[in-house]
Amino acid sequence: MRKRLLGALALSILAFSILIAQPLAAQTPAVTLSVQLARTETELRAVDRALDGRVDADAQKALRMRALAAQQVAKDVGAALDDQITLLDARIAGLGPAAPGVTEAPDITAQRAALTQQRSALDATAKRAGLASVEAQQLVDEIEQSREQQFNEKISAQAASPLAPTFWQTLLASLPRDIKRVGLFLKQGIDQIGSARHGLPWQALLGLVLGFVVFLPVRIWARALGQKVLVEGAPGRRVRRSANALWRVIIGTLCPLLAAMIVMQGLRWSGLLPLRWAGMGDAVVLATGFSAFTAAVSGALLMRRQPSWRIAAIDDETAARVRPLTWILAGLSFGTILLSAFDTAIGASQAAQVASQTLIALLHLLLIATFLLVLGRLRAERSAQDDAANGTASAGVGIVLLVVWVLVFIASTALLLGYIAFSLFTAQVIAWAAILGATVYLMTAAVDDVATSAFTRSSRLGVTLTRALGVRGSVIDQFGVLLSAVLRLVLVCVALGLLVSPFGGSGGLAAVFGRLGVLAQGIEVGGVSISPATILRGIVVLGIGLALTRAFMGWLENRYLPITDLDGSGRNSVSLVARYVAIAVAFIWALASLGIGVERVALLLSALSVGIGFGLQAITQNFVSGLILLAERPIKIGDLVRVGNDEGDVKRISVRSTEIELADHSTLIVPNSELITKSVLNKTMAGPLGRIQIKFSVPLDTDAGQVRTMVQEAFASDAAVLDEPPPKVFIDGLTEGRIEFNCFGHVANQRAVYAARSTVLMTLLDQFRAAGIDIGTVPQRLELIAAGTDLTPHAP
Repeated sequence: MRKRLLGALALSILAFSILIAQPLAAQTPAVTLSVQLARTETELRAVDRALDGRVDADAQKALRMRALAAQQVAKDVGAALDDQITLLDARIAGLGPAAPGVTEAPDITAQRAALTQQRSALDATAKRAGLASVEAQQLVDEIEQSREQQFNEKISAQAASPLAPTFWQTLLASLPRDIKRVGLFLKQGIDQIGSARHGLPWQALLGLVLGFVVFLPVRIWARALGQKVLVEGAPGRRVRRSANALWRVIIGTLCPLLAAMIVMQGLRWSGLLPLRWAGMGDAVVLATGFSAFTAAVSGALLMRRQPSWRIAAIDDETAARVRPLTWILAGLSFGTILLSAFDTAIGASQAAQVASQTLIALLHLLLIATFLLVLGRLRAERSAQDDAANGTASAGVGIVLLVVWVLVFIASTALLLGYIAFSLFTAQVIAWAAILGATVYLMTAAVDDVATSAFTRSSRLGVTLTRALGVRGSVIDQFGVLLSAVLRLVLVCVALGLLVSPFGGSGGLAAVFGRLGVLAQGIEVGGVSISPATILRGIVVLGIGLALTRAFMGWLENRYLPITDLDGSGRNSVSLVARYVAIAVAFIWALASLGIGVERVALLLSALSVGIGFGLQAITQNFVSGLILLAERPIKIGDLVRVGNDEGDVKRISVRSTEIELADHSTLIVPNSELITKSVLNKTMAGPLGRIQIKFSVPLDTDAGQVRTMVQEAFASDAAVLDEPPPKVFIDGLTEGRIEFNCFGHVANQRAVYAARSTVLMTLLDQFRAAGIDIGTVPQRLELIAAGTDLTPHAP
């Protein structure tokens, strides 16, 4: 631990010195640059010689750091030399070439020769710097390959199975020697303590007291203080909740870590931590910090004692059952680090180290299996209560649990077969993935809460932007959601990079799984290799692409589009187009993973274009018509339309057809081509207002003014009839001794026309009946004409 901290500090100092020296590089004399380059070349040769022998992981990290530092120095020297060469070229160009047949002044000739000589020297040094940079990169690559090779050898190594007698025989045979090593370790440490300690170890006692104060009272006080400040000052419940979770993680990790460091430092100052035990002291600090982080993250996620502050959608019973398992995981992490450090400190035998790894792997697998059983039982108890809204989330959790069960089975089988390191690696990766997943969940929730709370139209910042810059409120909301999505995506990418970093590089992991088995080479068709491995890879890539599409559509439909100014139909259009584009990208990605490029897909589509044109003409026509509907939007979701003799509300528009809900609650599915090529009556396209029309006739001797007053009163008596525009009463004409009236009124929407018209008619019938006014239509006369009668009109 100390070596890593010192190495990181050295690298930071070197990087800082490079940043300071970089602006002055162009002004550095060539001699100084040459000296720096010579030192860099010497450093690279030293790193190269060190790699000739077998070095451990810590030494490889140090050598890699030295090679990277030397490479940076070589690049800086090369850049400075290039600048000086550029200046020399400008000076040489200013002198110009020697004119033939013209005698130059001796000083000009001497100056040109000196500048040319300087340029040649600088050019040679610059080439040396470039060569040194290349050599440094080669050394870094060699170190990386060596680390991957050692990691692969470690993971793929097979020992005796714990079920075989050989395993226990080897362990018992090395047990006496290991006991002696433990005794020697303890004796040497005690002897060093006895020779170094003088008087009362007040430093150790002070360290213990301060460590206890930091671990318990300060931690409790800081947690309560943070919660109080958040309650009083944080804007919004969501921000308070996520900030409280992160504060609990920070306090829960730093306080135990600082307490362990204080205690260890007190033991060092008092002479109670000898040099022989220094590694164990560093391991205690590291184990305390990691286990405290594990406990703090799980506690902040579960919030067993403060369910109102809980971020995750976890019920109280689940939190109560899972919380003890997280404490066991923290304790197991603490014991794992200490046991590994103890084996290294005493120089334990290979059999003892294998036994320790077997014990750690077994405990991890038992804990993971217990956790899975608890979650499975909880899901089984609540399966009957899950509604349709939670079906997708439940299915996703089920898939994750199934994958973890498969990994546990593989790791258990590997443990029984003697692949101890691989089993331990798999178990620790699962545990670390759970801890890292909980951390990322808390951080993404916090980022989302802060971004969407700060950048919203109702926040203080949003109001300021709206008033000062004239930014629309929807734009501020959209920026907050987009910022949240970008930051969360960055966190997820960082988490994926950290997933296997504590156990080895990603290249090592890929090589390990490559060693587990090599699939068949397959066959090659048209330059494309088809094998089980490529097919499986394509299926996995397609699954990942569709899963990303589903997640993107969920975010687009549930988070982004609702805060835009688009109406329901516009959001539906954007959603449909985005869905099909994302699905097309996912399929292209899957084809690319199979080695089938876009140009091959285009060639295939061009070959099938004739068949598509004839066989799928109707589908293609409807698809194109659907895109036109989504783009031009002559018909939107919620419009009241009439197609032929059917009238209803538009409920859904897809790229193939449109669904219209009729008055009897049945659904009319209309191909999109019908809506494009034929006449469609859209009653709500121009505006939502609906018009009532009532036509009737009264006898000629009736008071027309009284009838008009009655009609106006009937319109006014119905609350559904609008005052603006006002109702109108017109006389259409005088026919057959009757006065024909044509009356109009307006309602808020087309769907209220039928009911309002019925109400007005019932009111008019009652009023006319009470006033004795005959209401009806123009009377018709029926004449029976005998056969053979001449129907030709005659002049009078």
